[in-house]
Amino acid sequence: MKILVSLCVFVPLLALATAEEEAVLESILRDRSHIEETLRLAADEKAGDYAAALQRLRKIYHNSIRPMEQAYKYNELRQHEISAYPGRTLGDSATDGEITSKPMVLFLGPWSVGKSSMINYLLGLLDTPYQLYTGAEPTTSEFTVIMHGEKIRTVEGIVMAADSSRSFSPLEKFGQNFMEKLVGIEMPHKLLERVTFVDTPGIIENRKQQERGYPFNDVCQWFIDRADLIFVVFDPTKLDVGLELEMLFRQLKGRESQIRIILNKADSLATQDLMRVYGALFWSLAPLINVTEPPRVYVSSFWPYDYAPDTSRDLFKREEISLLEDLNQVIENRLENKIAFIRQHGIRVRIHALLVDRYVQTFKEKMSFFSDPELVFKEIVEDPDKFYIFKSILAKTNVSKFDLPNRDAYRDFFGINPVSSFKQLSAQCSYIGGCLLEKIERAITHELPSLLSSINSGKNPTLSSCEATGCGEKPKNRYRRN
Repeated sequence: MKILVSLCVFVPLLALATAEEEAVLESILRDRSHIEETLRLAADEKAGDYAAALQRLRKIYHNSIRPMEQAYKYNELRQHEISAYPGRTLGDSATDGEITSKPMVLFLGPWSVGKSSMINYLLGLLDTPYQLYTGAEPTTSEFTVIMHGEKIRTVEGIVMAADSSRSFSPLEKFGQNFMEKLVGIEMPHKLLERVTFVDTPGIIENRKQQERGYPFNDVCQWFIDRADLIFVVFDPTKLDVGLELEMLFRQLKGRESQIRIILNKADSLATQDLMRVYGALFWSLAPLINVTEPPRVYVSSFWPYDYAPDTSRDLFKREEISLLEDLNQVIENRLENKIAFIRQHGIRVRIHALLVDRYVQTFKEKMSFFSDPELVFKEIVEDPDKFYIFKSILAKTNVSKFDLPNRDAYRDFFGINPVSSFKQLSAQCSYIGGCLLEKIERAITHELPSLLSSINSGKNPTLSSCEATGCGEKPKNRYRRN
């Protein structure tokens, strides 16, 4: 009887204590309503129009760009493409998963600066089973991909790489040690329906790259090449730049428009100290960012708890909203950016094909009955300017000199692929399929721009009758000699 009375007294007290704890927790947590408002998570999207545009984009890529890639082995140039073409690139083989993938937001920076806490805050994962682990010590040792799914679950790296509907298959080339350090988290969330977050291991300057067991910089480059927005996060205690961070900024060269610098945990400083830290951050990064216009820097505290008292909370709130608007721009423009990116990729494939065609043509012109093929082509590939390889492309085609790849890349390219294995563009035509050059030029100059215009004008971007049925006409080969 005494036990029953004690329980009757204890249970209400426990409930009261729990209610008080929740009230205290709510008082120290920050209001998140502005996140949903700024990112417009409650707004309904026109899923049908978006799917139709992606279907047409896939059709254009597979019909007009992909055949030229395969014919002239454009993907063999990928290992040299970082220096040849700074900026975002398609994977080793552009799959439907890459074309239809959501915008990727990549978080980089030193250890324990708040990258994982920022993702937890944006997604509202505090005190949930799947919140990313955070702490004062280095905590994130994996590359964590947070993406949308019908239910909450963890996906192993080997499963992500084996799934053809995703865009992570090329990551297998970094070895099994890395695949064990790759993990995915799926969860139903309105924001993840529109964007994918990637959390990365923090940079530790006193640890050699070899100790990670996989090529850390190469993996970072793979994600950098595919990221639509890159947040480089610092905090007031980690402003020094070491070798690993310097290497990271070298890898970011050419991606300045996607970089956003974040000075996190700003409410841990008084206003005067914050100004000094802000200046010190720019002083540290100035030698690493060689652009006339510095990247945008956001100063705030990105975590679920309220700002510290007696700090510039209004400034921090405005900075946070500015960052959310920046993120929303990437989400809103994701289809336009994808179309523009595929068009840029098509331009690079076309330039590559024109250059290979010119190498082949020069080789055939210089060959005689008594010539040694290896010596003839070695002379051409060692000094292409002597034979006007690149200058002839600029003179005869609508190509900018700033879009031409590195000459040295083709020395290695032809070292792997013999020049005799390629046909000239004039021979790449068929009655049914048309000419490869005609098709890729039509995609660059007409099909992709018209698809972009239809999206901007609000028209339904359905397949045209010829794109859907494949109605053809006799190909005009303006490169065949009469």
